[in-house]
Amino acid sequence: MSERIIAACDGAAKGNPGPAGWAWVIADAGGRPERWEAGPLGRATNNVGELTALQRLLEALDPGTAVEVRMDSQYAMKAVTQWLPAWKRNGWKTAAGKPVANRELVERIDELLAERDVEFRYVPAHRTDGDRLNAIADQAASDAAVSQEAAGTALGHTDPPVPDPGRATPARRPSGSPAKKAAAGRGRASVKAKFPGSCPCGKPYASGETIAKVGARWGHLACATASGTAAAGTAD
Repeated sequence: MSERIIAACDGAAKGNPGPAGWAWVIADAGGRPERWEAGPLGRATNNVGELTALQRLLEALDPGTAVEVRMDSQYAMKAVTQWLPAWKRNGWKTAAGKPVANRELVERIDELLAERDVEFRYVPAHRTDGDRLNAIADQAASDAAVSQEAAGTALGHTDPPVPDPGRATPARRPSGSPAKKAAAGRGRASVKAKFPGSCPCGKPYASGETIAKVGARWGHLACATASGTAAAGTAD
């Protein structure tokens, strides 16, 4: 029996409906991104992007492949694991008697799932402590939605896009935790960067480095402190 591989997929729509895209990422044995693909969808909904991403990922895997698929879309996961059997029994009608949305995509995914050993895992989106593969797929899908251009390993793009930490929210901590109190004492929250990125000052920061909000983005703690001091002086 083959070892289960790890993959993630995601869709994006800038508007819903609006310019949309999809993306998937497959990891190597060490959990590092090995190959990825992203593509445009023109004008579509976020749900179409999510389902298309899953379809394209499954099509990229050989029949018989054992895979864990990580997704942040509960709609896409439930559509093909929970709701699908009832939709089939009801002649592709919902419980309310309405035609199932995105039926063609769901039917194609159903065919692909029958030939592959797939386990689904839900992962929260846009979290600094979130799943790295999902964050990469999310960024690639967002980029494809904006550029409306295909990208990926097969097209010569060896390195996947680096997730923008400014789109992520800090991990939730219990109320009154020491970290929360410390952040409150500083007047601004700081986190450990899960991925490398660039500060508004133009210089990069590394994965694991302490970063904080600098305006609307994340950046060096020193830049955030300087920004806060300047803001306080301007307010007087």
